[in-house]
Amino acid sequence: MSDDLKDLKAAIEALIFASPDPLTLKILLKTLDDEPREHVEEALAALRGDWTDRPGGLQLVEVAGGYQIVTRPELHDRVRRLFHEHSGQRLSVQALETLAVIAYRQPVTGPEIAEIRGVNTSGVIGTLVDRRLVKVIGRKAVVGRPFLYATTREFLDRFGLNDLSDLPRVEDMAEALGMEVPPALATDDPREAALPFDAPSEIAPLATPGSDKVH
Repeated sequence: MSDDLKDLKAAIEALIFASPDPLTLKILLKTLDDEPREHVEEALAALRGDWTDRPGGLQLVEVAGGYQIVTRPELHDRVRRLFHEHSGQRLSVQALETLAVIAYRQPVTGPEIAEIRGVNTSGVIGTLVDRRLVKVIGRKAVVGRPFLYATTREFLDRFGLNDLSDLPRVEDMAEALGMEVPPALATDDPREAALPFDAPSEIAPLATPGSDKVH
């Protein structure tokens, strides 16, 4: 590798480390707009190779469509002590269960989430929206025009997923959350159902912000 590519590789590593969010190839190319695309891609590939099986407490991972340098999973408990996480920053069990339903059944409406969980979830959904883990993507073209919810890139980043195909089996997720699998989620493989918007014709555009309340 030439000295120029070595310098470019070092620059990419520094950018990934400094970025608060996963750094995508698109942003890299925009930031390094004085470098040919093929050089950026070559340097990035070399950097990924350097980090493969690299010893130490950090690792380079591909998450939420970009790259990030993070602590190794086996060290999370030790690192967490440094930040003394406040309990208010953690999601409740109810919020995690609701988030799981949205992740595996998106796009999904509030009434559909409540039917699957068997309880009213409007307040919990609001919390997930505030945390930027869930967003409104439109309205379902049915009576009442309820909002349709889906997960965000922040959700992928928070849970270390590159895309929705990385979601674990719903049974594994339920076991991790200590919840029973709702029958509506156990009928088929939700990872397949979550990827496409199965019925785009039923999704209506959003109205002018502020003109409606969340259902």
